[in-house]
Amino acid sequence: MTDGVDSTNGRTVRRRTVLTTALGAVPVAMAGGIGGAGPASAAPAGDRGAVEGLTVEHRTDPLGVDAPRPRFGWRTTSTTRGRRQTAYQILVASTPDRLTAGRADVWDSGRVASADSVAVRYAGPELRASTRYHWTVRVWDENGRALPGAPAAHFETGLLGTDGVTGWDGARWITMAGKAPNSAGAPLLRRQTELTGRRVREARLYVSALGVYDAYVNGRRVAVPHGRGSTHELLTPGWTNYDARVSYLTYDVTSLVAGVRQVTLAAVLGNGWYNSRVSEASSYYSADGNRLALKVKLLIRYADGSTQTVVTAPGTDWKATDTGPYRADDIYDGQTYDARKELPGWTANDFDTAGWAGVDEHGFAAKFPDSRLVAYPGESARLIPEWDRTPQSVTVYTGEHGEAATLPLTLHPGETAVIDLGQNMVGVPRYSLRGPAGAQVAFKPGEMLNDASAGADGPVGSVYRANLRSAKATSTYILKGAPEGEIHQDSLTFYGFRYVSVTTTGTVTLTDFTGRVATSAIRDIGALTTDDADVNQLISNVRWGQRGNYLWVPTDCPQRDERLGWTGDTQLFSNTGLYNADAVNFLSHFEESLIDSQRIYGQDGAQFTWVAPGNRYNHPVPASGWADCGVVVPWTVWQMSGDPTVIDRSWPAMTKYLDWIQQRTGDTYAGQGAIFGDWLAFQNTGTQLMSDVYYGYSARLMADMARATGRTAEGRAYDELFARIKRAFIAKYLSTENGTLTVRSSLGDPPPTPGDTPTRTEDNTQTALLWILKLGFHDTEAQRRRLITMLADNIGNDAAYKDAHPDSTRVNYPENTLSVGFLGVNVLAPVLTDAGHADLAYKLLHQDAMPSWLFSVKNGATTVWERWNSYSEKDGFGPVAMNSFNHYSYGAIMEWMYESMAGIAKDPAHPGFRHFFLRPHLDPTGRITRVKGSHLSPYGEIVSQWAVRERELTYRATVPANSTATLRIPTSDPDTVREGRTPLSRVRGVRYLDFADGTASYRLPSGRYELASALG
Repeated sequence: MTDGVDSTNGRTVRRRTVLTTALGAVPVAMAGGIGGAGPASAAPAGDRGAVEGLTVEHRTDPLGVDAPRPRFGWRTTSTTRGRRQTAYQILVASTPDRLTAGRADVWDSGRVASADSVAVRYAGPELRASTRYHWTVRVWDENGRALPGAPAAHFETGLLGTDGVTGWDGARWITMAGKAPNSAGAPLLRRQTELTGRRVREARLYVSALGVYDAYVNGRRVAVPHGRGSTHELLTPGWTNYDARVSYLTYDVTSLVAGVRQVTLAAVLGNGWYNSRVSEASSYYSADGNRLALKVKLLIRYADGSTQTVVTAPGTDWKATDTGPYRADDIYDGQTYDARKELPGWTANDFDTAGWAGVDEHGFAAKFPDSRLVAYPGESARLIPEWDRTPQSVTVYTGEHGEAATLPLTLHPGETAVIDLGQNMVGVPRYSLRGPAGAQVAFKPGEMLNDASAGADGPVGSVYRANLRSAKATSTYILKGAPEGEIHQDSLTFYGFRYVSVTTTGTVTLTDFTGRVATSAIRDIGALTTDDADVNQLISNVRWGQRGNYLWVPTDCPQRDERLGWTGDTQLFSNTGLYNADAVNFLSHFEESLIDSQRIYGQDGAQFTWVAPGNRYNHPVPASGWADCGVVVPWTVWQMSGDPTVIDRSWPAMTKYLDWIQQRTGDTYAGQGAIFGDWLAFQNTGTQLMSDVYYGYSARLMADMARATGRTAEGRAYDELFARIKRAFIAKYLSTENGTLTVRSSLGDPPPTPGDTPTRTEDNTQTALLWILKLGFHDTEAQRRRLITMLADNIGNDAAYKDAHPDSTRVNYPENTLSVGFLGVNVLAPVLTDAGHADLAYKLLHQDAMPSWLFSVKNGATTVWERWNSYSEKDGFGPVAMNSFNHYSYGAIMEWMYESMAGIAKDPAHPGFRHFFLRPHLDPTGRITRVKGSHLSPYGEIVSQWAVRERELTYRATVPANSTATLRIPTSDPDTVREGRTPLSRVRGVRYLDFADGTASYRLPSGRYELASALG
C-alpha cells in the first residue's frame, strides 16, 4: 500500500492505492477524486466529443504486458473546431465498477494539466504478475469541460520476469526423450491433468518454444481474437536471437477449460528458424541440428479463489511421439504431411499414449543462462481471413498442352494443374482433396509463370521457380483415403507465391484451394487512392509487399532461401511501413533484435549488423546504410508515433555505434565504409561517399533524438559532429575546379555488381546529388541551385545531356528515368519536391520505361520487385541469383505519396502528428486529377483529399482533435481559398500565414474542412 500526494492546479489531492493481487483485489477506500473542472465557457457549436482508441503499450486490451510502467494512449474525437485536451485523469482499478472517482483501487493519476495522450506512463504502485487491470481516462477540453467518459478498457500483465524462472512456477524447457535432432517427424507433446477446482473463473496459457509451435487445449487449437471472431497464428513465437532472448505469448483459454474435469495440453513443434539453415553461422546454430523444446504454463483460477498451474517439466505426465503426420518441415523447404499417420484425438482428453516416449529437460537454459524469456510486445503474425485469395484461373497441362479448368477437378499422374491466385502473397495454402490412400500430392508455389523469354526454367505456362535458388518450398500431402475428402493447411512453414503447380502420384480430385495470407502487419492504418489505375496498382503492390515481408521480422523477401531481416531494406522502408500499418511495436521489437545482434555479431560488438536476428550473411565488414538502421528506425518510430521510448531503449547501442565510427575514422570525419553502397542502382556511386552521407545523416538524427529526450549536451556534441562531417565531405567531394561544380561520386569503389548492374562509378550521380541536397552538404545558395539543376538534367536525360555525358550509363535509358538503387529510392521524390521540382517527381512516378516504378506494373507485377528489371515481356527474367518478385524496398516511394501527393506530412518538430502539414502537390502532368489519402495518427484519422477540374481545386481535410495542422494549398490568389463563401483566412480559429510561389499557408485548428481554390 502506498500514499501519494498530487498537486494539481494548486489543489492537493491525497491518494491511497492498493496493489491488486493475482487472486483478485483487496478493496480499499480512496480519498480525493477528480475535482472541479474550473470555470467553463459557453459550449461551442458541435458535439462535445468522445474519448476512444484506448491503448496500453500501443495495443488494444492486451494480454501478457511485461512493461513495469505501461504506456497509456487515447484519442479524442469531435467535429467541433479547435477541440483539444487540456487535462486528463487516468483511473486504474481491479474491476470495471471501481473506475470512478474515489473508488479506483490501483491508481488515480489525479487531474493532470496536460495535452499529452500518447505514451503516458503508469505511475502507480508495482503491478502484479498475471493480473487483469481495468482502466479508463477522463479528458477535459479547451473550455475546461469534461468530455463524456471513455469506455472501460483493460490490460493484463504477463509473468513480469525475464530469467525464465520468475513467474513460471517451475516450468522447464522440455524435449522429446530419445529423439535425435533432424530425425523424421515433428515432436507431438501432450499432458492430461485433472482439474482441482469445480468452477473455472479464468485460465491463461503462457507458451514458448525453441522452434515454432501449434498449441492445443482440450482438442482445440488455441486461437487469437480477430474482428468479431478468431484466427490462428503462424510460426509462433517468432524469431529472435535465441541466445539473447526468446519470446513467449499469452492466451485466454478460459472457454477451452471451463466445464470439464480434465485438461489436456498439447503442442506440435516445428523447426522454425531455430533449427534451420536460415540460422547458419548463428551462435545457437548447430550443423548437426538442434533439439526442439516447449515451455508452457497453464494458470487456472477458480471461482472459489483457488488456483492451479500445469507446467512443462521432466518427470511429469508429459508424453511425446514423432510418429504423427507431420513428417518434415523447414522454413525454406516447406512441409510434408502424411495423413495416414494421423492420431485422432491425440490433443484431447483420454487419448491412449501407450508407446509414446517421455520427455527430458532441454539443455538450453544451461547453455545460454543469460538468455531472457520475455513477453512478445506486439501482435503476433497471423492468418487474416479477409485477405484470403481464391483461384482466378486453373489450367491443367498434359505435357506442354494446357486446358482451362475449374475446381473441383480430377488430376491424374502425369498432369500438372497450375493455379493462379491473382496476387503475389505470403502465407500457406489450404486445400481439399479426395483420393486413394497413399497418393502423394505436391503443391509447388512460385511468383511467376514461364513464358518463351530468356531465363525461363520450364515450358510456357509452368510455374517459374529458378529464383527460389536452393529453397524447395513444397507442400507435400499424402492422402489417407477418406471418402468424405480431406482438408489440410500447412502451419510449420510459409511461402511466397501467386501461382501453384499441383502434381500427384495417383488420381486425385482437388475440390478447393485457398491462399491463406499471413502477416504481422495485421491492421492497415493508411490508405491512398488516385484516378490513375497504374498508380493505384503500384500502391497495391507496395501494400502487399509489406504484408508479405512484415512477418515476425521485416524480411527482404519471402520466397527464396533468404527471408532475412536485412537492415538496409528495413530502414529505408520504415516510414512507408508506419504510414501504411500499425507497426510501431513490430519495428520497435526488431530494433531490440538488432541491438542483440550488434552485441553478439556486430563488428567489435558495436556495428549494427546487416541482418537481424541471426548471423546468416553477416560479416565483420563496414556497411553504412544497413548498419544505420539501428539509428534510423528509432528516429522514424518516434516521429510517427510521438513515443520516445524506443530512443531511450536504443540510446546506449546507438551511441556505441557512432563512437565506434569516430574511433575508426578519427578527424577525417569519414564514414566507416559501405560495402553495399547504393545497392542495385543503374548509375553507381562510390561506396565511401554513401558511407560519408550516412555518417552525417545518423549524426543529425542523433542530435534530434538527444534534444527530444533531454540529452542537451549530447545534442550539441552531435550537432558539432555533423558540422565536421559536412566540412570534410565538401572538401573531398565537391570540386569547383575551373569554375565548374562537380560531385566526385566516382571516387572509391563501386558496390558489388550482381547480374547486369554497372561495374564502375560515375561523377554527379543521382543518388549523390540527392543526398547532398537532403543534408545540405554545400557551401552556398548558388551551389544548391546548381546541384538542383544538375539533378534535373540527369533525370531529364535528354539528347543534349547524353551527348555531353557519352560515358555515363544514362545514355542507355530513356528521358525522365531514375537511376537510383536502395539508398536513393526513398530520397528521390522528397528531395525533388522540396527543391521545387514536384513536376519531375510526378514524371518519374508516371514513367513506365525501365528503370521506373511502373515498369514492373506494366509487366504484370502485383508486388514490388527486388530489381528494376526483374522481368520484362521483352527481355525475360533477370539474374536468377538475385531476383525476388516480392521485395518491398523500392516501395518506399509511397512515403512521398502520403506526404507530398496526398499531402499528409509529419512535422519533425512535433512528433506523432501533434502538429503536421497538409501540403498536397498537384500533378503538373495532368495524369492524376484526384487523390485521397488518410492516416490514422496517434491523435485520430487525418484525411487529405483533392480534385482538380477546370482550374479549380476542391480540397477536403480532417485535422484530428488535440492536434493542429499547417495547410499549404495551391492557389492563384489567397482570396479564392474559401470554405463555402467565406475566405479561409476569415474562418474562426484559422490563422492566415503567407502566400508565396502559388501556395497559400494557414494554421488550422482541429476539425473538418471543405475548401475550394482558384488555380488561375
